[in-house]
Amino acid sequence: MAGIYIHIPFCKKRCIYCDFFSSTQNEKKTAYIEALCHELMLRNDYIGNETIETIYIGGGTPSQLTDKDFFSIFNTIYKIYSVSGNAEITLEANPDDLHPDYIRMLRTFPFNRISIGIQTFQNEMLKFLNRRHTAEQAIKAFYGCREAGFSNISIDLMYGLPKETEAAWNADLKQALSMKPEHISAYHLIYEEGTTLWRLREAHQIEEIDENVSVSQFTQLIHTLKQAEYMHYEISNFCLPNYHSRHNSSYWTGEKYLGCGSSAHSYNGTSRQWNIASIDEYIKGIKNGTNIYEKEYLDIYIRYNDFVLTTIRTCWGMSLEKLKMTFGYQLYEYCMKMAQPHLKQKTLEIYHGALKLTEKGIFISDGIMSDLIWV
Repeated sequence: MAGIYIHIPFCKKRCIYCDFFSSTQNEKKTAYIEALCHELMLRNDYIGNETIETIYIGGGTPSQLTDKDFFSIFNTIYKIYSVSGNAEITLEANPDDLHPDYIRMLRTFPFNRISIGIQTFQNEMLKFLNRRHTAEQAIKAFYGCREAGFSNISIDLMYGLPKETEAAWNADLKQALSMKPEHISAYHLIYEEGTTLWRLREAHQIEEIDENVSVSQFTQLIHTLKQAEYMHYEISNFCLPNYHSRHNSSYWTGEKYLGCGSSAHSYNGTSRQWNIASIDEYIKGIKNGTNIYEKEYLDIYIRYNDFVLTTIRTCWGMSLEKLKMTFGYQLYEYCMKMAQPHLKQKTLEIYHGALKLTEKGIFISDGIMSDLIWV
């Protein structure tokens, strides 16, 4: 099995925290979609003859695409690749794009999962973050998708926002749970260098939230969603039973995936590739047949580190048998040696043959994974 990721870099405007590759040069969209479809045809051998089990169209803002764009993409994919009849097919969307006519158009394509970038239900904070929608639009968009027949809807939330109170975060969680989405992704706000948010902090115009408040909000997130019977299956991801993101989970379980579009990443078990982060250079390279990506071949130590970083972050943990069988006794012994302090501190545990984070360990997961990797 394998997945396909399609990167759509176009946005109407940029959020102040975003460091993903994106552009407001929407006039280049037609040429970009043509290049994207051509890349899909050129790279059909990257994942061999694997059946496609997941397709994920992310961005940027993929809900800026039209029916003509989606037709070109899906027509190419289904012509070139073997797509499972049970494939999970996701579209990332902005709430203000999801008006009734647009949602009806989406239903004419094989999308069966929608991921809505809500972030918060606080209108003042949405405005500060330079989001295009209001809380009211987000709620309306969610129910519009539900009424149109989408039975697998994910929403994105963000916490650790400047001056965000426990009451405000609790209100966001309460509103989210009242909508009963099948999936919730919740991310702490990060001040990425070069973003508008980072510059505001450096200029002392805003301050990062206190670390103790951040920990309290994360704790509140975990316990509130657990009480609502959501499974905490990855550090930032929660789902109702059987509604985990199959596409994202394939990244964490080492499945092959092909990434097409500018800045998209690919992985086939022995190498990984990443496309050039430039719309103009990407289109030009596809058109002229020149190289549009960099490639790295993965030795056993890089693959071991990837295995650690991807498996430990999930509720399933790292299979010790798979660790030993895949990477040999030396790296198995190394991993267990480095895990011992965390096992004693009960931030890691061994459960059903897997090395797993405990709830205590989730809060320091970056440090734990750093200790386990080969350096």
